[in-house]
Amino acid sequence: MRTQEVFKAISDPTRRKVLKLLQGGSRSAGELAEAFDITKGSLSHHFNVLKAADLVRCERRGQQIVYSLNTTVFEDVAAVLLDLFKVDKGNGGRS
Repeated sequence: MRTQEVFKAISDPTRRKVLKLLQGGSRSAGELAEAFDITKGSLSHHFNVLKAADLVRCERRGQQIVYSLNTTVFEDVAAVLLDLFKVDKGNGGRS
């Protein structure tokens, strides 16, 4: 997992909104673009950051590009966060 890229990707509210929209299932780039008031170039940049972090997958279906969540990476991120914030019971709960 590309931890730095993942944290960079989720640090932006626009990219978090893309991820939230994709929770409902795969969507085309055009469908996603309808939810934003930004240029297609800016949205393309956000898609590229999400792809670099491996948070989304994309596939071409005819003339459309369809995006979906890569749930495996989210499971890995959850494990990293749990490990980062785990409580060490040997010292009274202080990490």
